[in-house]
Amino acid sequence: MIKMKLDDELTISQLEEKVWKFIENRNWEKYHKPKDIAESICIEAAELLELFQWRSHEEVEKLMGREDYRNRIEEELADITIYILSFAKVTGIDLSKSIIEKIEKNAKKYPVEKYYGKAYLEGNIKLDSTYQSS
Repeated sequence: MIKMKLDDELTISQLEEKVWKFIENRNWEKYHKPKDIAESICIEAAELLELFQWRSHEEVEKLMGREDYRNRIEEELADITIYILSFAKVTGIDLSKSIIEKIEKNAKKYPVEKYYGKAYLEGNIKLDSTYQSS
């Protein structure tokens, strides 16, 4: 029997509500202001990045097979997402709408026929004169 992922069962709104209930139950609303949450997102993202620091792609791939390492990544990713959901709640941002609109904008900016398999187009990288070879 195939077990459904929880991601398939919960909506963004349901997660946002769970996060907000957690915050309300502790009377932490006063700490969840846009500036503070934005800082917290960056701090948690840095903690996630630290788990990859100085490691090669091969080392990371091997470490992902370890339960303790994977759990640390899951926890940091959850922290980031919790703060994102809190930010959306306090600012009234509809995350689903924002994500769909951003994907549509990126689809126009990076059309498949030009960018398929490419991170950038040759000749389209604009460098400051400091970085241009002489």
